[in-house]
Amino acid sequence: MYRLFFHLIFKRMDPEQAHHLAFRWIRLAASVPVLRTFVAAFLAPRHKALRTEALGLRMHGPFGLAAGFDKNAAAVDGMAMLGFDHVEIGTVTGRAQPGNPKKRLFRLVPDRALINRMGFNNEGSEAVAARLAARRAVFRTVVGVNIGKTKVVPEAEAASDYVLSTERLAPYADYLVVNVSSPNTPGLRNLQATESLRPLLTAVREAADRTVTDRRVPLLVKIAPDLADEDVDAVADLALELGLDGIIATNTTVAREGLGLRSAPELVKETGGLSGAPLKARSLEVLRRLYARVGDRLVLIGVGGIENAEDAWQRILAGATLIQGYSAFIYEGPCYARAIHRGLAERLAASPYATLAEAVGADTRKAGL
Repeated sequence: MYRLFFHLIFKRMDPEQAHHLAFRWIRLAASVPVLRTFVAAFLAPRHKALRTEALGLRMHGPFGLAAGFDKNAAAVDGMAMLGFDHVEIGTVTGRAQPGNPKKRLFRLVPDRALINRMGFNNEGSEAVAARLAARRAVFRTVVGVNIGKTKVVPEAEAASDYVLSTERLAPYADYLVVNVSSPNTPGLRNLQATESLRPLLTAVREAADRTVTDRRVPLLVKIAPDLADEDVDAVADLALELGLDGIIATNTTVAREGLGLRSAPELVKETGGLSGAPLKARSLEVLRRLYARVGDRLVLIGVGGIENAEDAWQRILAGATLIQGYSAFIYEGPCYARAIHRGLAERLAASPYATLAEAVGADTRKAGL
């Protein structure tokens, strides 16, 4: 039903307008008590076997919503209603900013992919913190907060900008993510170099500890799939050195060649980050490399091209404790998380593993990577 609706309605709309329309519908449904209970009962059934502990947090399952969909923490309960076990909001910047000029979001339907050059459009850390502080949760879900650099802030002053967001948002975050891997903020990916990343992550860690004294806020870093293998290793080593809690692999890619893209050339050549199915192979490769490097010492979150339960299962076997989706949600619709959960439960039951935790990294360990 949704796929027919997508092709008849959403496919004919501007992608950003369609996103805002769907977002409003989700928020509206979540605001009506009887309706949200009915929707959650159908779309978010709980599978006891999928219960997950990660980052010191207990979750109904391992599957969450990646950053980018709910930039301003406006629909956390709506996304939990749709079955996402954790919701990562953002990317949030120190100051409010409109993002890049429109048109800035493109669908590559034949490739089940998106290209975006949104540019961290968001209301800013002060407004988002106020919304989180005022939130009265109707569904129990883990909320991650993804923070990035304000565009007008010089690269040399990036750390202070991230610290500002940390001080405002850490009290309301179940975990924090430092995003240094979006291709849509000039110079941002330069911060992935270890000589820049070390002081940045150190400053954020200190700010989180200084701001929140009654618990430890888990801190992760999100990396790009376009890093060279040796740079992936360097980030993994740095994360261990600094005592980070995890790594998210991966963000969008600027690559176009070698991905077998079938969409119209004028779409493929649009600048921005490519997400969705074409990212699947490289994201899985980076995840395997990270797990081979860090094992169970860090929590790895797999994201990028996760379309179905088999994709999710392969990420778990490769080393992901948690997994996230976004682009496939656009194509699969409201039953996306339900299908992932059901398929994961079936695969776990048919596997030699008693728990999801036992399955994490099993294939990578067997391969001796």
